[in-house]
Amino acid sequence: MSDPSDKLAYFQAITGLEDSDLCVEILTAHGWDLELAISSFTTTTTTDHTHSLPENYAAATASTVSDASGGSQFVSQRHEPSQQSGSPPNAVAAPGLVWKVITLPISVISGSLQLLSGAIGLGMWAAGGVLSYSLGMIGLGSGRAGESSAQLVSVSAVASEAMQFVASFERDYGTRRPNFVSEGFMDALQRSRNSFKLLFVYLHSPEHTDTPSFCERTLCSEALAAYINENFVSWGGSIRASEGFKMSNSLKASRFPFCAVVMAATNQRIVLLQQVEGPRSPEEMLSVLNRVVEESANVLVTARLDAEERRNNIRLREEQDAAYRAALEADQAREIQRREEQERLEREAAVAERKRKEEEEAREREAREAAEKEAERARIRQEKALSLGAEPEKGPNVTRVLVRFPAGERKERRFHSTTTIQSLYDYVDSLGCLDFEDYSLVSSFPRVVYGSEKASLTLEEAGLHPQASLFVELNS
Repeated sequence: MSDPSDKLAYFQAITGLEDSDLCVEILTAHGWDLELAISSFTTTTTTDHTHSLPENYAAATASTVSDASGGSQFVSQRHEPSQQSGSPPNAVAAPGLVWKVITLPISVISGSLQLLSGAIGLGMWAAGGVLSYSLGMIGLGSGRAGESSAQLVSVSAVASEAMQFVASFERDYGTRRPNFVSEGFMDALQRSRNSFKLLFVYLHSPEHTDTPSFCERTLCSEALAAYINENFVSWGGSIRASEGFKMSNSLKASRFPFCAVVMAATNQRIVLLQQVEGPRSPEEMLSVLNRVVEESANVLVTARLDAEERRNNIRLREEQDAAYRAALEADQAREIQRREEQERLEREAAVAERKRKEEEEAREREAREAAEKEAERARIRQEKALSLGAEPEKGPNVTRVLVRFPAGERKERRFHSTTTIQSLYDYVDSLGCLDFEDYSLVSSFPRVVYGSEKASLTLEEAGLHPQASLFVELNS
């Protein structure tokens, strides 16, 4: 409980003070330590809570109590008075407002001293625990082997009181008893809420003469203990302890033995379903508790069904959220896959486009080079044709030459007998009938190759006058 408003509501409910400003002053003086403020307040205003207080004190007794979340109230529904009028009442009531105001300075001073003492004690306990633990680690601590030499884990004050009560009750009356939980009242109430059961409350007054017989014959009877353990969550506390005394004030316990049945309700309210004051037989207690269980069955069943419906709704929402997340993840995965596929296609298209452009550029380059080469060859052919001059007329100094090409084509021309063999090569080149530049002019009978070594000979010197027949032979 960390909210100051919750602590204020709880403090007002336990002490019965209605003046919120006064309660704030008390809590502030104790550093907003709720247990310390309540303990200091009840200590300075009560000297012996096992005796009856004046009637004007009972008028100021608290009728409400907060739960762990603050703001909850007891709503009394049924009271079962004792049928044994011979037993003297043991009234426990909270002090009046005037007395509390008068004793407020004492309470504040006492609380401050207790806070200082507690802080010093805590420091000494921590230092002692660390020292003992250190000694135990090096083998100098006391105790049996395997046991820690210092208990470094503490429990809350209310839980400690509950454990002490259970141990004391079991020591005095045995193990056949209601299974009192070893925790504070509010934790026990929360446990009953979670298990959809009622909370059975027993306030133990050791000084009361009817207490031993009630515990032995009634509370520890086999039938009653079994019924309580099956249908209730049980919590017990001694009115000698702090929380037991606070609960006796809150429940307005006037006679002992005192039993009550409470239930955590909605809107932060705690319903007091039944209270039984004074000694009762096991049969009477069974009858009262059975009637409370039957009357509350519909409420508990409804609460269980509501809780199950809430759990189902939560589970349904979780399943829907999980399905939505799965669908979202699937959509995201598909989107990622789609983007990756699109990027892959775009990359492939870019590569194909680049390749196409490269091939197109290569073709254009090849075509350009071919055109340039062809233009160069045409220019050379033209130059060689011009270098031959005009074809001479027939005469004694004129040689007729027939040239056959590999494809079967024949070309014939007249040359001066003084023309060189190189001029025959220029003539063949000027015709443009060959795509090859490496060839030789050869005569058949006899076979004579007129290569580069004979290029400077005239036709007459080479024996080709007055006529010759040559063929083009491609050099491999």
